[in-house]
Amino acid sequence: MRSCRLLTLALLFVPGVATPQTAPPRTDVYHVHVTAAAPGKAAQLGEYLRTSAPTGHSLVLRHQDGAEWDYVVIEHLGAKATVVAGGNPPPASARDLSAWHGDTFVNGPAWADFTKAMGLGDDSGKTAGSVYVVSTYRAVPGHRDQLEKMLGTAAPGDRAAGTVLLQHLEGAPWNFLSITRYGSWQDFGASEAASVAQTDKGAGGWYELREHSGYHTDTVTSRVAP
Repeated sequence: MRSCRLLTLALLFVPGVATPQTAPPRTDVYHVHVTAAAPGKAAQLGEYLRTSAPTGHSLVLRHQDGAEWDYVVIEHLGAKATVVAGGNPPPASARDLSAWHGDTFVNGPAWADFTKAMGLGDDSGKTAGSVYVVSTYRAVPGHRDQLEKMLGTAAPGDRAAGTVLLQHLEGAPWNFLSITRYGSWQDFGASEAASVAQTDKGAGGWYELREHSGYHTDTVTSRVAP
């Protein structure tokens, strides 16, 4: 899909209240790179991604629990991106560190808003212990608007410190990718407990998601860089 529609991003939340959030428009292009390490090369691949990611304009996360990839790199490209025939080959020393990878271009907010939500920039030293949940969603045909609205609404009891919702431009077979940051594992665990309690009542986001999304993944990660 090549839609460039603006989406509502959940960058702020009100504890215990499920309400839509207001956020800046999605004006910038980002590159999302997911990769799985070759056997025995996870540490080397992580170090390569940490040191090669553009300083000041990227976020590198490491898989803890969830999807099959080991790392995801989200790179800010600005208002537009250009693909050239020469490509961007890795150096020979890094070529065999990855077993496979996938690349997707998405649109999202200005970099200043992204860094604020993700606890980067001047706050990065204070947010080193943050937990990031990376989720992808593909809407049920005819339910894309409903899914977008749901993803832009804070769930009751959620303790997220910031969330960014990115929309597919070119690449993978999903419509949206969200990155939700929790200030600590304790906040993440409390949010999960609140979600389960709501689901046990037969209501809430768990059920609503299954009305509007035919496919989704959730991966718990920790930050490698910056």
